[in-house]
Amino acid sequence: MLCIRVTKSGTQLEQSEAPQPQPGKGEVLVRVRAAGVTPTELQWSPTTQTREGTPRIGAIPGHEFSGIVVAAGDAVDPAIVGREVYGMNDWFADGATAEFCLTQPQSIASKPATISHELASTVPISALTAWQGLFDRCNLRSGERVLVHGGSGAVGLFAVQLARHHSAHVIATASAQKSEFVRQLGAEQVIDYRTSRFEKELDPVDVVFDTVGGDTLDRSWNMLKPGGRLVTIASQGESTTDKRTKDAFFIVESNANQLTQVAQLIDQGNLKTFMSVSVPLSQAADAYLNPSTSASAIGKAVISISTT
Repeated sequence: MLCIRVTKSGTQLEQSEAPQPQPGKGEVLVRVRAAGVTPTELQWSPTTQTREGTPRIGAIPGHEFSGIVVAAGDAVDPAIVGREVYGMNDWFADGATAEFCLTQPQSIASKPATISHELASTVPISALTAWQGLFDRCNLRSGERVLVHGGSGAVGLFAVQLARHHSAHVIATASAQKSEFVRQLGAEQVIDYRTSRFEKELDPVDVVFDTVGGDTLDRSWNMLKPGGRLVTIASQGESTTDKRTKDAFFIVESNANQLTQVAQLIDQGNLKTFMSVSVPLSQAADAYLNPSTSASAIGKAVISISTT
């Protein structure tokens, strides 16, 4: 099969050929139709080292995808073969920037029927991150005030929509160019982070969902009401020695039930996803190494995999 591999410690990618993987016990083989691009993945530790901590060479990136199940291993219901699915696979496994990838049934769900494979591939990591941060970690309740930092970003746009759908009062930070877009997603107030200090414009909130980190995260703690909750996905949370920040940090986990609920929301028209660009496998390296910085770019880049 054709695939893209990471070389030179995450600073270079190249197209190559690899043996088509075969599903083991509890696994399924997916013919990938599209894979979502997360450029920072190239520097993540699972990309550069094995689970045991030894150097990892030639990883295939892309751990969210949409495609068709074409084979099932032992202990998997064979009825899954032929199903259009979307989802994730293990960070330490070879990813989906390839013609085929392996995953497990508990990490995938039926693809939303109303959108393309390309659009579906933008959903799993971002939507599950928003879902798990708001509901699993923060136990968001109807009527609460939520501040989403980075409301127009890949995760933030889902956090805004899901919080609003849950009848929360949503406030977001974003650039002025994207403020109207974030309002259309459901934010009742959008603060331009470049010109305003959110802590000077807002009363305390019940929940802060941070996708930015740094000074934005540091300034957010004082924005919480008594009993307020904060979560962050900014990478500094993984290495910090500050217990408060470490406790607030989390990494998304695959979850078939949540993916099913997300797909239902999409098919009902209650949740939207966005794609900034779709490129063929031959241009995957550029999509990872030179992501769009355009003020008008919304959503993730996608690698579209030819079926021929």
